[in-house]
Amino acid sequence: MDTCDDFAGELFLTLATDGRLVVDSDRADKLIADLEQTLAVLHARLRVLDVWRRNPHPHIEELPVYVAGAVVDAVFAEQLAPGRLERAAVELPKYVAALKAARCASNRNDA
Repeated sequence: MDTCDDFAGELFLTLATDGRLVVDSDRADKLIADLEQTLAVLHARLRVLDVWRRNPHPHIEELPVYVAGAVVDAVFAEQLAPGRLERAAVELPKYVAALKAARCASNRNDA
């Protein structure tokens, strides 16, 4: 099994803190907004998984169609890559923090 970690949150934070990651403010703001939207979707999927796992006898056919679709998406993603959603929920905020620091670094460099 591949033990490579696809996330680099700590690396980006270090680079941004050291001033070696600099991103144009407009670009950083767009990336931050996109990551925050991704985090919102991710947290919604994690809530769906949590509710699904707590149900002692889950039956997809008993759910409204719009909820069933969310459950299928979340459960499928978890089956394909177990633990990946939880890992992303920990790592993506580091990307946001790094971009905020890199954006600030960009502004300092413009002065």
